[in-house]
Amino acid sequence: NDGPLVRPFSDEIHFGERVGIIGPNGSGKTELMRTLAGAREQDGPPELRLGPRVSIGLFTQLQTHSDWSGRPVLEIACDHVVGVQAAMGALARYGLADAARRPFDVLSGGQKARLEVLVLELDGHNLLLLDEPTDNLDIDSSEAIEAALERFTGTVVAVSHDRAFLRTMDRYLMVQQDGSVLALTDHDSALQALLEPERAAQVRLTQLLSHPAAR
Repeated sequence: NDGPLVRPFSDEIHFGERVGIIGPNGSGKTELMRTLAGAREQDGPPELRLGPRVSIGLFTQLQTHSDWSGRPVLEIACDHVVGVQAAMGALARYGLADAARRPFDVLSGGQKARLEVLVLELDGHNLLLLDEPTDNLDIDSSEAIEAALERFTGTVVAVSHDRAFLRTMDRYLMVQQDGSVLALTDHDSALQALLEPERAAQVRLTQLLSHPAAR
C-alpha cells in the first residue's frame, strides 16, 4: 500500500504551544512530520494551512552542518544576527556564552543542539519541528535541549518516545497503527495511551480527530 499512513484529521495548533507526536513505531509519525515540513506532497486538495507569518524550522540529529566545522561558535552566530554584541547576547540566552570562542566540532551534543535551536530562532523560524530530538543522547544533553526549547518563544511540534522529554509538552497527538489520530490532553493520559495503545481511544478526555474515511 503506497497510500498515506496517516488518515486525514483536523486540528489547530496555536502560537506558543508545545505538541508531542506519539504512537507505535511504523504508525506514520515521521510521515506526518514530513508533511508538516513540506517534504512530502499532500494527496488531493491541500489540507495543511499555515498562518501568514508562520516560518517552519526542522530540527533533526541527522543534520551535520559541515559548513560549521572548525568555526568558532560566535562566528556562526554572527552569520545570523548583526553585530558581535547581539550575537553574544543570543548565545547567553541559550547558555552558550562560555563556548563562544570554541570550535563547533568540540561542543558537546547538548551544546550543538542548543546552537541549532538558536540559529533556527535567529533565522526567524517560529514553528520548530523536531524528530526524536533526544534520541541516543545522554541525560545532560537531553536536558540541554529541553532548556533550549524553554527559551524558544515560538511553537514546537515534536515526535518523541522519551517520556521525560514528553513531559515538557502541553498536549499530544497520537498516531495509531490504523492511521487514525487521537488528541490527548496531558502527560498522564499520553503515558496511559502509550502503555495500552489498543485502548488509547478509551483514555479519559481523548478525542478522535481523524475524518471518518477509509485509509
